[in-house]
Amino acid sequence: MTMKWQGVMPAITTGFKEDLSIDHEFVARHVTWLVDNGCTGIVTPGSLGEGNTLTFEERAALWQTVVGAVGDRVPVVAAISALSTAEAVEQSKTAANKGCQGLMVLPPYVYKGDWREMKAHVAACFKATTLSCMLYNNPVAYGTDFIPEQIQELADEFENFQSVKESSTDVRRVTAIKALVGDRLDLFVGVDDAIVEAIPVGAVGWVAGLVNAFPKESVDLFNYTVQGDMEKALPLYHWFLPLLRLDTVPKFVQLIKLVQQAVGMGNPRVRPPRLKLVGTELEQTMALIQTSLQNRPVV
Repeated sequence: MTMKWQGVMPAITTGFKEDLSIDHEFVARHVTWLVDNGCTGIVTPGSLGEGNTLTFEERAALWQTVVGAVGDRVPVVAAISALSTAEAVEQSKTAANKGCQGLMVLPPYVYKGDWREMKAHVAACFKATTLSCMLYNNPVAYGTDFIPEQIQELADEFENFQSVKESSTDVRRVTAIKALVGDRLDLFVGVDDAIVEAIPVGAVGWVAGLVNAFPKESVDLFNYTVQGDMEKALPLYHWFLPLLRLDTVPKFVQLIKLVQQAVGMGNPRVRPPRLKLVGTELEQTMALIQTSLQNRPVV
């Protein structure tokens, strides 16, 4: 399968059993449902997938499950994140061996290096396989900002670097990158509540969060916007925005899993140090979810 960077690609949550082991049966069912509703790829296990709580062996098993479930229908993209460059390289090689068609490369956790160090880290991942690679830029979460000029430098040097997930929250970054590289890279938005603004200025894809619970609405919103049908896109977007904003706060994993539970596709279990929501925080979230479900548009 040729890797094609476009459309709505869920950054999937990782479903857990009561003992907090990965629920592979659920994961396979979940990704099948997402693809059945029009998603064009599956990304796992990123921040939303609690990747930093998974062992190396669990990551490998997760990739195998997802590839087995939908890998003949859409590309599976492995999120590569580690404390060390050596482990990130091993993750990249293992993902390729498990049948993933692409890599989403993150900066290293914890250590916030300078450009020379960060370039060396992502370059090692790009060179580890022949897979098509996406660079994940999220300075808000990771404290490392790949600026447009640095992205251009990487694009000039690495042929298999083909996409950027831009999560700086500033849609002007899309135009800034395109001004330097043109159509050389496929640009994705990784912030749920900025997708409609980013598509008209050049974004061709969305690595999405709330799609885990609302795949049909997410795909329709993306497609309406791409088609320029704002009469359909904007009412759907305005309904969706309170939910989409759950993807932009520190407890986004707990919040999105609660939304999944509310639509009957998942449970709220998370791995420590994350804990389930309780008290007023839980009550307010459930009230928001219920209001949204009561006003859910027909799509």
